[in-house]
Amino acid sequence: MADYAHPEMLVSTEWVAAHLNDPSIRIIESDEDVLLYELGHIVGAVKVDWHTDLQDPYRRDFVSREDFEKLCSSRGIHNDTTLVFYGDKNNWYATYSLWLFRYYGHAESRLKVMNGGRQKWEAEGRPYTREVSSVTPTTYHAKEPDDSIRAFRDEVLATVQRRGTNIVDVRSPDEYSGKLLHMANYPQEGAQRGGHVPGAQNIPWATAANPDGTFKSADELRSIYESRGIRPDERTIAYCRIGERSSHTWFVLHYLLGYPDVKNYDGSWTEWGSLVNVPIER
Repeated sequence: MADYAHPEMLVSTEWVAAHLNDPSIRIIESDEDVLLYELGHIVGAVKVDWHTDLQDPYRRDFVSREDFEKLCSSRGIHNDTTLVFYGDKNNWYATYSLWLFRYYGHAESRLKVMNGGRQKWEAEGRPYTREVSSVTPTTYHAKEPDDSIRAFRDEVLATVQRRGTNIVDVRSPDEYSGKLLHMANYPQEGAQRGGHVPGAQNIPWATAANPDGTFKSADELRSIYESRGIRPDERTIAYCRIGERSSHTWFVLHYLLGYPDVKNYDGSWTEWGSLVNVPIER
């Protein structure tokens, strides 16, 4: 991991196993399959449900700053707590949760991902527990949202009109081409039209991961993105269907490759594909 731009953002399964009793660390499990935590989790880990904990129940948006503070308090998180995120499917929602914690100002130096996630932890035969972790509520103070890492539809539209910005569509080729209006098996998160944002390069998010769930080497990652014209000297906007897969690519580009200006467009295709009078390519 030493070749990454910010290797401190990743920790190994061995590192996590050695720090289970460290009171300055809170391990957070965030899965696509929201029932996995109850089936078994790392000792001391707390659950962050991407749907019920991070999303506003009425608006298509994240929880407010105040509700985010309540979430952190209920999970025993202080402002100076080091957070280690992990989950299923190549840490798909682990990076999504980390992105939101970064959005609300938790210090970058205290945000980490367990490389390989649940898949690697299980492959190594490491233990799980079903005991819900006991925590003491805290007083947490979030910062104002940091829009430098979040793109909105008007910025994406302006980008399409003037070009000069990398746009990465991290969905599957069938979603990108317009053959599918939604990710396979996720019809409730579709859009009115299929296709992609004009000029977007299709680089599926999972190409950044090895078969064991860990991230590919810096050289391999650099080759994947630079061969498609995604270079660090331009702003980059990543999107998918609701911003979860693209948060994985945001993490790879910004922290592992060191791209200085990367944004996650969490409105993604469920928004863009249903807007009136925006350009779409197929």
